[in-house]
Amino acid sequence: MRPAYFSLGSNLGDRGAHLALGVEVTSAGEPHRVSRVYETEPVGGVAQDDFWNLVLEVTTSATPEDLLARAREAETRAERVRRQRWGPRTLDVDVLLVGDERRASDELTIPHPRLYERAFVLAPLRELAPNLVTDEQLARGAGRVVALGTLESLR
Repeated sequence: MRPAYFSLGSNLGDRGAHLALGVEVTSAGEPHRVSRVYETEPVGGVAQDDFWNLVLEVTTSATPEDLLARAREAETRAERVRRQRWGPRTLDVDVLLVGDERRASDELTIPHPRLYERAFVLAPLRELAPNLVTDEQLARGAGRVVALGTLESLR
C-alpha cells in the first residue's frame, strides 16, 4: 500500500457535484484524504471561467494504469467532452504521483509532467503532503489560487 495523488478540477456546471463524483469514483472506496477546494484561474490560454480544484490522496495497491482507468471513469461519469485542449470541462482528473513509481508512456507519465509548474496542483498537494512541495516550488507555480473551503462546506 502506498499513497497516490490525483488532481481534480471543474469549471462547468455544478463544480462541487462534479468534484464530489470525482472523489467518489477515483477513491473507489479506498482510504483517502481530500484537500480543501481552491478557486484557480485557467492555465493554457483558453478564455473560460475559473476552476475549482482539489487534490485527492488515496492509500492503494492499485497499479498506475488502474488509477488512470479510475480517473477516466470519473470523467466519463461527469460527462466530460474533449473539444479543446485545456478548454472548459465538467471534470478533469489527473494522476500526479503513485508512491515512488515512474512511468513514461503515451498513456501515462508519472510523476505528472506539469506537476511542479501549476499552483492549482501545488497548493492542495502541499496541504496533504507538505514534504512533497517546497516553498520555492509553490512560489514558482503559475496561476492565482484562492482557498474556498472544504468540498462539503461548498455543496
